Amino acid sequence: MPIHAACKARVLLFTTLAIVSACASRPPPANTATAPAPVVSQPTVGQPYAVVGAESLIIIRVYRGGTLAKAGHNHIVASHNLAGSIHVAKDLTHSSCEVSFPVAQLTVDEAELRAAEGPDFAADVSDSARDGTKEHMLGPALLDAAAYPNITMRCNGFDSDGAHLRVHLQIQVRDHRSDVTVPASYTLNAKELLVQGELPLKQTDLGLTPFTAMLGALAVRDDMHLEFRIVARAP
Repeated sequence: MPIHAACKARVLLFTTLAIVSACASRPPPANTATAPAPVVSQPTVGQPYAVVGAESLIIIRVYRGGTLAKAGHNHIVASHNLAGSIHVAKDLTHSSCEVSFPVAQLTVDEAELRAAEGPDFAADVSDSARDGTKEHMLGPALLDAAAYPNITMRCNGFDSDGAHLRVHLQIQVRDHRSDVTVPASYTLNAKELLVQGELPLKQTDLGLTPFTAMLGALAVRDDMHLEFRIVARAP
């Protein structure tokens, strides 16, 4: 192959890999994988509050890595479609929650969200890169939206300290269940509950394998950052 043709081929390869490297890659589960143990639901006591999806938001910041990181982008993945309920007991430690969101409705790199995230997310993302990232994210190698249409979060307990909480949360992504502790602040009255917070989170915590290519030259970092705002109202 002539030298100039080989260079063009390498540029095309780098561009293609940069598009698909925006989010983590996970191999399809082996046929021998066992199903997770059944969920033991916590008893629901206290005042129910229904999650208001249109006013709630989850943002996940995903970061590029590897020696060719500049060929890719940092990305913002978001959900505006939360649904579920939170039961608030008089003793907050006995409260419970179950919240889920549809995988297929996750967004990638909304311009307004990127603009609010500062210099790490200032680079423009083309429509083709955004569409390619979302297609890869929803495909069978990663979240597999067709087979696993929802991500679900259940509260296994709360520790309360004034206006702050530590939420012991169980997250179901595909066939993998993870237990994490989430720091949060909240405001509560008879009609409305607002819970918000943020935490570092690893892709491997969720049973995902970060994407790598070309011996790690193109990669997605294991570390992510999750931020949430959940608005819920009493009936």
